[in-house]
Amino acid sequence: MNSPPKPDGGASPAGSIAPPPDPLGPLAVALRQPGVTDVVVNGPDDVWCDRGLGLERVRIRFTDAAAVRDLAVRLASAGGRRLDDASPLVDARLSDGTRLHAALPPIADECALISLRTVRRTPFTIADLVTSGMVPPALEPILAGLVSERASVLISGATGAGKTTLLATLLSMVDHSERIVVIEEGGEVMPSHPHVVRLVERRANVDGAGEVGLARLVRESLRMRPDRIVLGECRGAEVRDVLTALNTGHRGGMSTIHANSALDVPARLTALGSLAGMGPESVALHASAAFDAVIHVERGVGGRRVAQVGVLDAADGLVVRAAVTAGLDGRLERGPAWQILAALAGIARVADAAA
Repeated sequence: MNSPPKPDGGASPAGSIAPPPDPLGPLAVALRQPGVTDVVVNGPDDVWCDRGLGLERVRIRFTDAAAVRDLAVRLASAGGRRLDDASPLVDARLSDGTRLHAALPPIADECALISLRTVRRTPFTIADLVTSGMVPPALEPILAGLVSERASVLISGATGAGKTTLLATLLSMVDHSERIVVIEEGGEVMPSHPHVVRLVERRANVDGAGEVGLARLVRESLRMRPDRIVLGECRGAEVRDVLTALNTGHRGGMSTIHANSALDVPARLTALGSLAGMGPESVALHASAAFDAVIHVERGVGGRRVAQVGVLDAADGLVVRAAVTAGLDGRLERGPAWQILAALAGIARVADAAA
């Protein structure tokens, strides 16, 4: 008598093919849980995930440090990148859009480090963000107005604060007659819109050839009949080309930038501009003309939230003037630039907007 199939799938029904092993290995269970945005591995029994309220330890254990390294190498290979002693750091994109960063010893101490970030394929609606507490209800008409009035918006915040989430939501609100060209490092920005085209940078191969950077892609986008030009993240010298592009009549552009607060955005833009050979005065003039509003998002104990909206001003050096600040209770406090923001958002009756 034939023995029954083994629990591990040692036997398969006639005519069937056993599914291939999940490339994420033991991390698949954690990464694919609802609400999980990040999974990080610090050691064989040191695995954490983020569901939006900060990192939580999860009960996943690798056999040893070698098993962690093996998974890191396999994931890098699946993303078309090299990870070994000669190239101990990698930043790659997996086939499902998951972003991988990994570091091997001796760059990492004792054990390979793995960081995975998911990409949400279906963006949140603005109503979803209001329900979750990320967007205060009184702020919803202001954000919607900035989109419909084609204001150019820069979204600032720390890593994991929700910049890309908010960007995709705002782009989903763009009129369907408009053509959106998204330029980014990887396929993270996924708006729900019928006319989105994407340009993704290409890194140099192992021989150092074939690189196509973000700066060139921004320039190429101008030849693609865009209604809105979107840069997934301002992080280098490409900021010069973005500022130039948004000063050529392409209103309604959007981008994200790393900053500790909305008021810190000018210093960040100035630092990035210096990488492109731009002086502070040049950055101030171009940035104030390119971007109308700055929306700052942050992550605290209560989760991700829009904390402040400001407007850029270069009358006396580049600054962001606070227009509205959201308290932890969702109530809005108007700042000195409130009237300017209301005009940008097309709000006729300012008093009613923040009621």
